This record gives sequence, structure tokens and C-alpha cells, in this order.
Amino acid sequence: MSAQVGIIMGSDSDWPVMKEAAEILDELGVEYEKEIISAHRTPERMMDYAKNAHSRGIKVIVAGAGGAAHLPGMTASITPLPVIGVPVKSSNSIDGWDSVLSILQMPGGVPVATVALDGAKNAGILAAQIIGSGDHSVLTKIEAYKKSLKEKVLDKAEKFNK
Repeated sequence: MSAQVGIIMGSDSDWPVMKEAAEILDELGVEYEKEIISAHRTPERMMDYAKNAHSRGIKVIVAGAGGAAHLPGMTASITPLPVIGVPVKSSNSIDGWDSVLSILQMPGGVPVATVALDGAKNAGILAAQIIGSGDHSVLTKIEAYKKSLKEKVLDKAEKFNK
């Protein structure tokens, strides 16, 4: 099976956060590819990736970036695919707020679904849910995952009250 999700990030320093998207996609059995693509240092590479991802079978792009964090929005401006932005608190960040606002405050017509600061796991789950809307096997895995979350809380509640 070929990759259905593209995980892109501005730098390898974003990987410690972005790997959480990869890990949950592995757990849910969703194929992905990962690339380092800088909106500022490799704009041609970003444009090529964004323009052509859908023709290679990618269905959702998870884009993480810190600082000015233009990668998710610029990717969304070029691709017809849904883009999930992950603001990353980086070394040049202003407590992550610059990244959050850069990804969140997109103009009309260029949507980016935005998760919490360093929220790559949720981005991976959302990507799998998007894939699952058209793939019953992925949907079944999402349902089982959600059920396991419920069971963990109920187990903890039971232990807490003893």
C-alpha cells in the first residue's frame, strides 16, 4: 500500500514533536511518508510537494512548523488536499504563540485544520479519521482506539474510587 498521509516539517528539529503523528498512524495502520520541507529555505520543494502530493495518492497532509510557521498555510494555498497544521514550539519561538497564530489565522478560502501546540498525535488521529471516512478498515481501528481511551478512563476512575 502506498502512503495516504504526508507528514512534512520545516526542519529535523521538528521531528521529536512530529514523530507522534507517525507513531499513532503506525498504531492505526495508516501508511505515511515523511519529509523535511522548509517554506522559507526550500520554497520550490514545498510548492512541488504541495502541487503533486495528491497525484501520488496522498489524501491528507500533516504539516508542522515552528516560529513563523508558514509551511502549513503555504502548503494549503497550493494543494487541493486537507492540511492539518501542527504548531511547534521551537528554539526561535515566542512561547509557541507565533506558531499557533501563524497556522490558526488563515485567510478565507485557505483553511488549515489546526491542533494544539506540539499536538502532532492529535494531527495523526485527525488524519486517520479523514482517511477512515472513506476506508472502513481504518474507521474500525479508529473506533477501537476511541473505545480503548474510554476504557482507560473508566479503569482509572474505578481505581481512584477504591
